[in-house]
Amino acid sequence: MNIPRTLYDKYLDSHTVCRLDDNDHLLLYIDRQVLNEYTSPQAFTGLREANRSVWRPRSALAVVDHVNPTVAARNEAMADAGGARQVSYLAENCKDFGIELFDILDARQGIEHVVAPEQGFILPGMVVAAGDSHTTTYGALGAFGFGIGTSEIEHLLATQTLVYKRLKTLRVTVRGTLPANVESKDIVMAMIAAIGADGATGYVIEFTGPAINAISVEARMTICNMAVEAGARGAFMAPDEKVFAYLVTKPRAPKGEDWKLAEEQWRELHSDEGARFDLEVELDASSLHPMVSWGTSPDQATSIDDLVPDPMSEPDLIRRADLQRALRYMDLEPGAPLAGIPITHAFIGSCTNSRIEDLRKVAGIVRGRHVAAGVRAMIVPGSTPVRAQAEAEGLADIFRDAGFEWRQSGCSMCLAMNDDVLGPGDRCASSTNRNFEGRQGAGARTHLMSPSMVAAAALAGHLTDVRSLNREY
Repeated sequence: MNIPRTLYDKYLDSHTVCRLDDNDHLLLYIDRQVLNEYTSPQAFTGLREANRSVWRPRSALAVVDHVNPTVAARNEAMADAGGARQVSYLAENCKDFGIELFDILDARQGIEHVVAPEQGFILPGMVVAAGDSHTTTYGALGAFGFGIGTSEIEHLLATQTLVYKRLKTLRVTVRGTLPANVESKDIVMAMIAAIGADGATGYVIEFTGPAINAISVEARMTICNMAVEAGARGAFMAPDEKVFAYLVTKPRAPKGEDWKLAEEQWRELHSDEGARFDLEVELDASSLHPMVSWGTSPDQATSIDDLVPDPMSEPDLIRRADLQRALRYMDLEPGAPLAGIPITHAFIGSCTNSRIEDLRKVAGIVRGRHVAAGVRAMIVPGSTPVRAQAEAEGLADIFRDAGFEWRQSGCSMCLAMNDDVLGPGDRCASSTNRNFEGRQGAGARTHLMSPSMVAAAALAGHLTDVRSLNREY
């Protein structure tokens, strides 16, 4: 009798080289790895010192994305000597170890979690590891991706395997239909707020349900990308016709008979009927509203039409202290409406929300309107191909006419490791994934929300409900 298996079981079963000390620890084969200039240097140095080679160079793709400037006139010059050395060392390592590199001036350059899917480098059924926690993004394609540390990167490069501990399974079923102007970012922010920043610690998440089936592949990437903010070590969705249509035209996807064979196998990538999960969570998409974070953790978020929470209503003393600290840092008063909080900056970009679909939505909101006085608004596309497509579609002209800075691709203001940094006291409406203290700059304050909500805030000069635009403008 066959025991029903989850999709997670199928990933592990198909990639287990051997079991180690117990059934929970495996030596796992990794199909692909994506490298960047920030998390790879120590791994390559370790290989050099041990006189080891890279086992399968063609399984790796390297990009420059974290430290590079995003100014409109792109060149290789970097004011930061440390960042420049990281970029040059990545180039040296890729040349010496035979790894393909998309450097700053490459026409395919961009944020790794945007670049890898749009190139067809990630395919359903693959197990992918990279030195970035948001490698979970690839789950939207029916792959299993997770982030790893520097020592693990070295081991992976040398052996194409990792020692892996089996995790528990969490199924998140999203029912209902998303209301107008409510997006996939709101789904995942609502989930994180509901279960907490540690609610999925020790788990992998499989997202399923009618609301997931209804949204696009790029929207699914946003959900899988941010699942890690609930502590998940992996997130994925069963591939379907939308995934196949997304991938079939990609440069590195299989062609001809190879595609037909691959697609036939990919259709088996789903949890079996009756498969058991360790934990189940349900969300009703039809009840959601646009979300915005108010604190310094992604789970400190609520609907834009809510109020800043009062820590004194929290009975747990440790959690109450956390809430009080967050409000002090954010300079917010309990009970104040979230709508109306003034901003100094608006940022649209990051591996969460910088794809062409995101930019089209933003263009639809800002067309014929203008950024509010006193707000610096930036749009940073996720890759050079996304930028080129936005230029070709006329979106870039809409952004410029509305008063947005239209920049080159890169991680940019997501994490303040480059020239795009906020100052102390700056308050930013941001389409990024993390709002930790100092994430966008020392003393800076970050409010997470969807790209459409960021666009609305940029126009209004304060946090506002994108659904009110037709009434207010």
